[in-house]
Amino acid sequence: MDDQQKPQEEYAPPPTREATEWAETINSIEDYILKSSGRLEETVANSCANEDDGHPLSDGGILTSANHKTWFPYVHPNRWIHKVYKAYRYGNFIIVDRKTGKTEWEDMPVYARIGMHLLFACQFDHRLLETHRLQNLFLKESRTQGKHFDDPASVSHINPFIKTYKLDLTELLEEDVTKYRTFNEFFYRKLKKDARPIDGKDDPAVITSAADCRLAVFDSISCAQEFWIKGQKFTLPTFLQDPDLAAEFDQSSIAIFRLAPQDYHRFHSPVKATVSKDRDPVKIGATYFTVNPMAVNENLDVFTENVRVVSVLDLDGDGGNEAFDRCVFVSIGALLVGSIELTGGKVPGTKLEKGEELGYFAYGGSTCILLFKKGAVQFDQDLIENSKKGVETLVRMGEHIGRRI
Repeated sequence: MDDQQKPQEEYAPPPTREATEWAETINSIEDYILKSSGRLEETVANSCANEDDGHPLSDGGILTSANHKTWFPYVHPNRWIHKVYKAYRYGNFIIVDRKTGKTEWEDMPVYARIGMHLLFACQFDHRLLETHRLQNLFLKESRTQGKHFDDPASVSHINPFIKTYKLDLTELLEEDVTKYRTFNEFFYRKLKKDARPIDGKDDPAVITSAADCRLAVFDSISCAQEFWIKGQKFTLPTFLQDPDLAAEFDQSSIAIFRLAPQDYHRFHSPVKATVSKDRDPVKIGATYFTVNPMAVNENLDVFTENVRVVSVLDLDGDGGNEAFDRCVFVSIGALLVGSIELTGGKVPGTKLEKGEELGYFAYGGSTCILLFKKGAVQFDQDLIENSKKGVETLVRMGEHIGRRI
């Protein structure tokens, strides 16, 4: 073939300035992801038990504050993310007194901050989602942390944990901390029966908090999506993975109970109920993203990806409201949660008194979500108003949060 017959090479114009900048941004994201992934692994590794004095969990480990000066350069976002996330808050304001509206600042642990930044990076590099690279990282590190805290050597963390969060030991069923065989045993500790009074225990119309938590409530799913849950994939079908159940609870009222690491980590029935005989509790989901509000309030699909157990509770229908016949209770794992264990809520047909234990979470922050059918309940007005302002309210298990309509 002579030169005249050779196919001409297709002309490729030089990359535009915008394309070059975007390529540089992607490279920067990849570099950031690599460093942040290593930082999360290092944080978990620093949390294993050792013989050194001090507070390994809060001095380089998973409970280190995101404001900690030594860690600040690693958890502060690189320049590329400045354009996406300009509010450099390292925690959340919560309402700690329902009567006065008093607020307090709650620091975010460094592991939650790193996990959240990795989720933000995921929005720019979809290969992370397509290859499940990020999900696998969070799953691996959550399991690793769970193993650390199931090791008998992990008891060395108990006293530093108590000191860090100023926990009240007098309300524990077992006050002697030397009796706990692992850190996880202390983490999902039991309380004395009178430590959490159940409001309206004998009144079937009263709805109580399922856990010690930071609570947000909304009259409908659409309202929750407007003010709180911003993930584009959050719909009841994707969340429950059951089209029929999702249709039954379309536009349901929703309560979101977020448990922080320092909280009592057992969750309880908010109503007198029976574990449904028609539907066994179902475990779904594949990873452990952070459930911090700063992730939930952004376009990050946290609740529809995380490992969770979906339970249906049959309610006492006496009261004339046909919508108040069933509710859905979802226990959701989060970053570094070791496991979700059902106790009283495990066996279909089990009758539960209001305030009776449903289950517990092993180490980590976590969340429970409660769904009532449209028109079934009215949540307390102060909780609704706080939630619409984007602020959670600190409540304790057994505290009044609403009523059957």
